[in-house]
Amino acid sequence: MVIRGRRAKLSARKSAGYSADRIAARVGALGTEISRYCQGRRLDVVVTLDRGFIFAADLVRRIDAPVVCHFVREDVRDVDHGGHARREVFFGSHPELSGRDVLVVDAVLESGVTQEFLLRRLGESKPRSIRLAVLLDKPESRRVALEPDYFGFRTASKEVWVGYGLAAANGTGRNHRQLSSGADAVPKKRRKGREQDLVSSGRFQDL
Repeated sequence: MVIRGRRAKLSARKSAGYSADRIAARVGALGTEISRYCQGRRLDVVVTLDRGFIFAADLVRRIDAPVVCHFVREDVRDVDHGGHARREVFFGSHPELSGRDVLVVDAVLESGVTQEFLLRRLGESKPRSIRLAVLLDKPESRRVALEPDYFGFRTASKEVWVGYGLAAANGTGRNHRQLSSGADAVPKKRRKGREQDLVSSGRFQDL
């Protein structure tokens, strides 16, 4: 199954940051667009933790529709299968979304592998519709045919952002109201092949 979304209006910037006012204006615009789509219908918002919590909190308050929030957390483990280690991703608390309009909210869309898996699994409960909203979109890093239905800003794949819910390598910076990138925003190293393994081995786990 190929998941594609419609592209929202591009909002990109070449400087090393987005101010709190600029972020607030963009989130407000996204809220207006989502509200227009909902037309007063209930919206079930699935928030991915930990990165998306501040973006989600601001976004849902700008949506003019009844909103129910669900929270899922990614847990990646190395699991032994007959003497061969395989990396698997688990999501806790699978929400019941049958017949619902669903919006998945995440902070950053890069390769898209994990988000695509989550959308597929949520789709198994037969929602009325399912869409994806992200704060930052990095299309150059994409490994799957996935586009966000709504995004705040489109950035280069090499940019590493801190603030507005996104942490620096040492865990600090989530509380900054602005988004900043630069030498101090260095990500933790990922083990090669991690996301490639997640394509076929992800699942939900009851917590």
